[in-house]
Amino acid sequence: MAVVSIVDSHLISRRMPSFNSFLLPVAAVHFGLGLSILLALPLPGQVETNAILIAIGSAIARTVGAMFMLKAMRTEEVSRIIPVVHTFPIFVAIMAVPLLGEILGYLEWLAIAITVAGAVLISVRTGTKGQGLRLSRSFVLLLGCSLLWGIANTGTKYALDQISFWNMYSINAICLGGVFALVALRRRTLTELAGMALRNRILSVLVLNEIIAFAGTTLSFRAMEEGPVSLVSTVLSIRPLFVFVFALALSLVLPAILEERLTKGIVLVKIVSIALVVGGVAILTLS
Repeated sequence: MAVVSIVDSHLISRRMPSFNSFLLPVAAVHFGLGLSILLALPLPGQVETNAILIAIGSAIARTVGAMFMLKAMRTEEVSRIIPVVHTFPIFVAIMAVPLLGEILGYLEWLAIAITVAGAVLISVRTGTKGQGLRLSRSFVLLLGCSLLWGIANTGTKYALDQISFWNMYSINAICLGGVFALVALRRRTLTELAGMALRNRILSVLVLNEIIAFAGTTLSFRAMEEGPVSLVSTVLSIRPLFVFVFALALSLVLPAILEERLTKGIVLVKIVSIALVVGGVAILTLS
């Protein structure tokens, strides 16, 4: 999924004429995959309606969160976006207190504070003309994505008690395709896609990347089906580390691929921020 994030960022910020022109082919790929798998592996006959509704709700929450994240990629560096998004386990833990009656001890609250500190640190910008430090404009949007993904993972785990991970992917992909198409399907978007330079080459890269996303998503659902969602969320939250390493390598070898600012200070801040996010999430969910 780290590879998917890198390629998404490149396509959105460098190759696609608009955000909607990126969403529409993504919608087509996932809707087609989801519908094909649902026809081949239909829902079990004895599944409860509540499980289906929760699966759909989780898929919509995950889709809207993904849209927030992708929208931020239009203007923000991917290595700053992904750590903030992957604070979602803290929302799972916080929601578990009123909803499931769980109790968070001092260590858990400390882990939440560490994780939030890492997300804030990587989102801080140096202002111009003596304005000092400020948070990036996308910070609240990305926290919204994190919250939605926390809700989605919790609901997904509930639904996976009655449906298979293939069913969950089908529902997720169909909802993603439907929501993305609802947002992006406009005459202007079709005109932009028709007039793109190197259209076939770029769309081929996009399709290949979404197939990788399909593999990553199904693996994550399979993991949630087999093990505790808190443990799975912890492992998924290592993604920012891979994104940072890939982005750093590409910025050194192929700087035209990504717009990543590289100074010793920026790299150090990103390393510390990612360590705080990953470490905080690990402490929270494994303690």
